[in-house]
Amino acid sequence: MANKNNTSSSTPLLDQVKNPDDLKFLKIEDLDNLCSELRSDMINIVSKTGGHLGAGLGVVELAVAIHYVFNTPDDRLIWDVGHQAYPHKILTNRRDKMNTLRKAKGISGFTKRSESKYDPFGAGHSSTSISAALGMAVARDKLGRSNNVVAVIGDGAMSAGMAYEAINNAGALKTNLLIILNDNDMSIAPAVGGLSNYLSNVVSSRPFNNVREIAKQMVNFLPKEIGETAKRAENLARNFLSNSEGTIFSQMGMNYLGPIDGHDISSLVKILQNLKDGSNDKPILLHVVTEKGRGHPFSKNSHEKYHAVSEFNIITGDTVKSTSNAPTYTNIFSETLCKIAEKDDKILAITAAMPSGTGLNKFADKFKDRFFDVGIAEQHAVTFAAGMASEGLKPFVAIYSTFLQRAYDQVIHDVVIQKLPVRFMLDRAGFVGADGATHAGSFDLTYLCCLPDVVVMAPSNEAELAKMVFTSSNYSQGPIFCRYPRGEGVGVEIPNSLSDIEIGKGQIIHQGTGIAILSLGTRLSAALKVRDILKVEGCSITVADARFAKPIDEDLLIKLWNEHEKLIIIEEGSVGGFSSHCLHFLSSGGYLNQSGKEIRCLNMQDKFLDHASQTEQLAKAGLDVTGLLNIINDMVPFSNLNNKVVLS
Repeated sequence: MANKNNTSSSTPLLDQVKNPDDLKFLKIEDLDNLCSELRSDMINIVSKTGGHLGAGLGVVELAVAIHYVFNTPDDRLIWDVGHQAYPHKILTNRRDKMNTLRKAKGISGFTKRSESKYDPFGAGHSSTSISAALGMAVARDKLGRSNNVVAVIGDGAMSAGMAYEAINNAGALKTNLLIILNDNDMSIAPAVGGLSNYLSNVVSSRPFNNVREIAKQMVNFLPKEIGETAKRAENLARNFLSNSEGTIFSQMGMNYLGPIDGHDISSLVKILQNLKDGSNDKPILLHVVTEKGRGHPFSKNSHEKYHAVSEFNIITGDTVKSTSNAPTYTNIFSETLCKIAEKDDKILAITAAMPSGTGLNKFADKFKDRFFDVGIAEQHAVTFAAGMASEGLKPFVAIYSTFLQRAYDQVIHDVVIQKLPVRFMLDRAGFVGADGATHAGSFDLTYLCCLPDVVVMAPSNEAELAKMVFTSSNYSQGPIFCRYPRGEGVGVEIPNSLSDIEIGKGQIIHQGTGIAILSLGTRLSAALKVRDILKVEGCSITVADARFAKPIDEDLLIKLWNEHEKLIIIEEGSVGGFSSHCLHFLSSGGYLNQSGKEIRCLNMQDKFLDHASQTEQLAKAGLDVTGLLNIINDMVPFSNLNNKVVLS
């Protein structure tokens, strides 16, 4: 079929494809070249922006095949998580914007409804695609429509219970729904090749009354020495069907098909066309095997191939390194835990599919039999740890703040009510930059500080984090939480010998008069910079580090309130967290009934912030140095402060 624009054959195919409609004018034999161009384009883009490269490289052929066969956006396509959606975005009229990927006012790293009509459902956390797709399929049926609904879910996301809940429901409802299982946990297995692809094509093309009918089709495909023996063909067909019928998916009401080679674009297109055109009286699960990171430019093996990368040199594969020499909070946690575990064999570590992201890969290398990666199963991780703690072990559960939300009931019911000493390390607390609102650790202080009998800590720097990890290892009165941000520390020295921090006790870092800033977590660095700016102008303020969001250091809070005219409480968390509890304490105790005094709380804004750098997000929320100075400028008459300095 000729290209509708009669574009010269020398023009790259990808330049001819602005949206999925343009794909329809390409020949099937052109799709391999298109996939090569798409893969190269994606590598070039991510080398400049950073992002989730490996997953997207693995589904290039799958993305092309789906858009080639189905009529998106009328046919709904839901990508689970969104890590693998970059090829999809390039094909859906966003290629010219991909250089803004994960930057302020640019393209999101995940699917996003407000960004494109080709993103019918937003994603950021895993294992939601089947549930959402089933809801869309039921809505289609209720509204009398006839469009297709396709959900793509990775094998990693299938470790979450929610995926099986959705499959179980889908099997019972018996509606027309296509679920594509993107299996990239292994290289192409022997069973995945020409024969399997051929059988999947045959079986998907039309119904068969018995195995013998399939065998007749197989005879033409098999080598001569096998094809001449019809019985052998019949046995192969029977084995194929028995494997299909024996899967957990078929037992849950699905028509299972596969596995097929996810990089054989011709077979993919043919099978998807059969499934699209067929009359399906129940959901179909198509098992596609792909290679994660296929065509990745890195010349050496790297775990980065399999998830996210920073900006990198497209020739050497070397990542663009930070100019700072400060260690990351993640590394400080990991190194401290390993150091403590050498002397305490009761310490274990648990993560939910993020060993590298949480730093626990280092723990796993040293203490293999004490490390547990439970997959994308945060609920199980929490209750699993609770069981360990009930028997006297010391489990450390390292989970991103945003992902602990998925296990909130287990935190309350299985840990907090039973006062079990599970140690929770919440990485990526606060703003996370390029990953945006879905990954921001905005709410942990709010949803944890309301729980009775818990300890919630937030380090102001990397040395404080090391002390808090050590303190957690020795705390046995109940659950203890430590939340810390993404990124690098401030460059302070880590003490060789660690000691416990007294539970619920903060500290005054600098004593001044008039104005006091009580900071929780790493916003202390901004408070100290403000203190230095104002000191030059002859204004000495008090800066205190709360350390604990719960229990509140009531003595410190009363002291700061009674001894200063103005009090500012700052935290990198949503309204309802630490500062709200401080206000409740002061109000309930009658301390606020003093004339001439004023208190302000600086929190994250009551809205979701899109992806940008962490610095940009903090500035927008007013939680940086400028934000603090503006608040002080508003609280204190200009006669007491140098207007020029405050507003600079």
